[in-house]
Amino acid sequence: MSVKTFADVLTRTVDELACPASYKDLYHEHSDGVPLPSSEVLQKIIDLARGIIFPGYYGQSCIDTNTLKYHLGVDIEQIYSLLVRQIQAGLVFSNFEESMAVVAAYNQSTINTEMRRMAEERAQRFISKLPELRRMLATDVVAAFNGDPAAKNYGEIISCYPVIKELTVYRIAHELWNLEVPLIPRMLTEMAHSETGIDIHPGATIGEYFTIDHGTGVVIGETSIIGKNVKLYQGVTLGAKSFPLDEKGNPIKGIPRHPILEDDVIVYSNASILGRITIGKGAVIGGNIWVTQDVPAGASITQKR
Repeated sequence: MSVKTFADVLTRTVDELACPASYKDLYHEHSDGVPLPSSEVLQKIIDLARGIIFPGYYGQSCIDTNTLKYHLGVDIEQIYSLLVRQIQAGLVFSNFEESMAVVAAYNQSTINTEMRRMAEERAQRFISKLPELRRMLATDVVAAFNGDPAAKNYGEIISCYPVIKELTVYRIAHELWNLEVPLIPRMLTEMAHSETGIDIHPGATIGEYFTIDHGTGVVIGETSIIGKNVKLYQGVTLGAKSFPLDEKGNPIKGIPRHPILEDDVIVYSNASILGRITIGKGAVIGGNIWVTQDVPAGASITQKR
């Protein structure tokens, strides 16, 4: 058996990895001057947004009412600058329909200029949503506080509870999702998933006064619709049943496949609610059960003894 040097191993390994067949569907060639969105920059955007929405709890520790307006202006200007670049990268990466129309008519320099304009327009629209994001998250803080007798004050909820950390990122990502920003909303919610153990797809629609007790293991799918004043416990899944397939045997995407929870619903730990079903207003779903049919308003569903 011949003895190979490291140089031999290195050369062979590089040749195999550089073979186009080995990286087919795994390779992304950056557009001129526009790399992929950066998770490090997106984390900075999250940190800035948390400081804007919850001043004094995140961001500047020395902030007070006299300096609040100044710090808000600085942070919003910074978040806008960072977000424009990240949205532009997402648009260029995604082969977005609008970008493809541009590609057909112009050269790469013009494409990047148009992507920049589109990114600026979306970033401005997002910035205008920050007051509403704060209002919605304020209701979530109230819901978490009222739903947990162990909580001492709102500051504890904002600083410590994973549901507020998760919902802050989800509500940011959901606004970007609604603005048809590609890739970035999913990156944001997966970052929050890693931080909190709660997995909420940015496409899900969640009303105000929403809370999750404990939180670990909760999964909320893309087409889920959740009304106002809904409470989930740890381990709850709002998921889909097996996917319908097209004539070629591929999963059909873009169809409603996750549950609808109407106002005032409570779902206890480790319940799985699957498919496009409706849990009626005020219903209570007990723990460790499997629900695949509509539940009437006001009903209480528990395991049989």
